[in-house]
Formats: sequence, structure tokens, C-alpha cells
Amino acid sequence: MTENADERQDLSAPPQVASERQRVLRTGFIPLVDAAVLIAAEEFGFAAKEGLSLELVKDVSWANVRDRLAFRQFDIAHMLSPMPVAAMLGLGSNPSPTITPFSLGRGGNAITLSTSLFEQMCEIGGISETSSALENALALAKVLKNRRHKSEPPPTFGMTYPFSSHNYEFRYWLAAGGIDPDREVRLVVVPPPMTSDALAAGAIDGFCVGAPWNMIASERGVGRIVAAKQDIWPSAPEKVIAMRPEWADGHRDVVGRLLVALDAAASWCDIAENRKELAQALSDPRFIAAPADLLEHVLAGEFSLDHKGNKRIINGYFEFNHKAANYPRPSQALWIYSQMIRWGQTELSAPLAEAAARAYRPDIYRDALGKGPEDGDLRTEGDRDDDRFMDGHIFDPAHIGEYVAKFAVSGFDTPILRDDI
Repeated sequence: MTENADERQDLSAPPQVASERQRVLRTGFIPLVDAAVLIAAEEFGFAAKEGLSLELVKDVSWANVRDRLAFRQFDIAHMLSPMPVAAMLGLGSNPSPTITPFSLGRGGNAITLSTSLFEQMCEIGGISETSSALENALALAKVLKNRRHKSEPPPTFGMTYPFSSHNYEFRYWLAAGGIDPDREVRLVVVPPPMTSDALAAGAIDGFCVGAPWNMIASERGVGRIVAAKQDIWPSAPEKVIAMRPEWADGHRDVVGRLLVALDAAASWCDIAENRKELAQALSDPRFIAAPADLLEHVLAGEFSLDHKGNKRIINGYFEFNHKAANYPRPSQALWIYSQMIRWGQTELSAPLAEAAARAYRPDIYRDALGKGPEDGDLRTEGDRDDDRFMDGHIFDPAHIGEYVAKFAVSGFDTPILRDDI
């Protein structure tokens, strides 16, 4: 056996013994900037300080990450924020109970369209280089109407996974412009590192994905960034640390130390003076394998919107720790559940809402770190000046059915209201 295999105690051992002996955590991740907290925890000694080592394993798809966590090839995993919710609802292939006690932060996504499509939006939709995300969506709707009039095929857009923030954010942006994402465009799954090449080859007409792949497309001259995650919902959780609930229960001491290490790493990642060192670490071929200077600009929220020199700066484009970014708020899990209902992936019921909320575990977070936001675990989302949805809707987790029914564009005509959830 290798040294790592010796240290990774068999989970059949009594929980207290396994917890005492566990030191190396086999950790799956996808090469994206929002894996920074995990990478920093290992590379800059935050995990070692807590007696842990993260064996970081780069994977190629979210489905792989999900399956390898379920089949115990990973102890913990970098995961899309909706994936634990979907798992707890039994959605997707091979669903296995999954929880998250820690979010890896906010921000990082953007919607990029082909330069030719953006030029059509300027010509037909009347937008400019400085138009807002909503104005861009409305312009795209005019382009699609013109295409239908000419009997031209709908555009094909890429996103990373059916149960992903990218899917729901892309759909939210499209629908805010009056576009039905299930009837007027074609959405397909494209792994993040392939999006820029797929756009350049004409296989897709746009995509929603995490950094740095949007800026890579814009700097190549093949794409134009038309909306960022912050434009759609600033407080949306992006990636999380996922684990099997029985593993968390059997390794409580390890989980506690892990969260302490990740909290310290996330705080370090948020310090502007550390960006150059963090970007250099992320650029390593073991991790993201992108130019360090580009990654540094991404971390600072400095966007090249296209190859013409148009730029945009989004303060707090990545928030790894600020404003309780790591807190796993169940009301955010319920917003994700509302979008699954909206787009016909699941139904509305009190038991399913309870299952969705259980995917996010603030109790474990508080036990480990002794802190949490003061405004509770179930709060109204989108009603703060720095936390508005792009279309002005406000989400009340106590009335999910009423919320979904308000949308003019939806996969459901009128959701059935049960138990006033």
C-alpha cells in the first residue's frame, strides 16, 4: 500500500477511530478559479496547520466528480452549488445523498456569446458596447425573432451541467429577456475547458461557464462577454465542498479541522495583495494551466470583454470569504430548488423542499467555526441593495410556489401549490 492509502482509514472502522487516523483527504476538483480555496488550503499550508493534507485530483466533468464521490473514490469534492440539492432530491443519474457544510465563495461565472451573434444584437437589437445584462438579453430576443422570421435555426448554447448554477443563470438571463430557453434556443453540456474551442469552431454560439474560460474566449477574439454572475444574482453561491453525509458523521473531527483550514484559506484568497501568488499557484499544470497574468486579472475582476480592448471591472467578482460567502444558507438551496421546479426538473412539495434545504448544513459550519450570519438560515433573497436579482423578483423561501408562478417564462404553466411552501 502507499502511504496515502495507509492513512486513509477504511470507513468500516468505528467513527471515532476513523476520525482520529484520517489525515489525507482525496479531493476531486475541476480546473476553475473557484477551486482556489481548496488549492490554497493545500499549497499554502492552511490544511497542514490543521493536520490535514488534501490530495487534489483534477477531473474532467461534473458527472465524474459526482460519481467518484458517491463511489468513495473521493472523500470530499469541489462541486456545483446545485449538485447537493439535486442529489438530495434524487435527481440525475446515480443520485447519492450529498451535503455541503461550506461554500467556496461567490462569483466567477459569465455568459459569453460569439462575436458574430453579438454584432447581430448591436445591429438588430440596438445595443452598444456598454449595454447592461438585461439590455443584452432583450437585444438577443430581437435577434431570435428575426431568425425565426427567416426560418433560420435557433442558436446552440453551452453550459456545464443540467444541475448547475450556469444552467439556471443562463436560463434566468434568457427568460428575463423574454426568451424561452427550452423552445427558442438549444442548451447543451460542454466541459468548461472546451468552451472556448467549441465557440471558435462554431459548434456553439455562446456559453455560460466559470473563469477563466470566458476571458480566454474574449481574448482570442471569438467571444463577447454579455453578462456576469453578479448581474443576475450577486449573492448566488457558486461552488461548494461536498461530502457524503455518513462520511461527515463518521469524521466529525476531520470535518471540523477541514472547515477551519478552508475558512483561513478563503480569507487569505480575498486579500488583494495575495492575488499574484495565488494566480501563480493556480496557473500550475496540476491545477488550471492558464497564464498567471490572465488569472491575476480574473481574480481582480478585470475583464477583457472582447478582443477590441473593451474592458469592465467588477469589484468583488470573486468573493471567497467576505460577507459570509462560505456560509451554506438553506434559503439559497431552496432558491435553487425553485429553479428546478421552474424548469420542470422536479415538482413542488413540502417533503422535497425539506430535502432540498437539508443539502446545505449550517449546523456543521457553526459547530466547526463558531460563527455565522446574524440574519438566520432562511431569509428572503434578493431584497437588499447589493443583492438584487436582475429582473427585480424577490424570493421568499416560505412561498416557493407563489414565487415560481410569477415568472412569465417558465417550464411550468402554474405550479401546484402544496402546504403553502
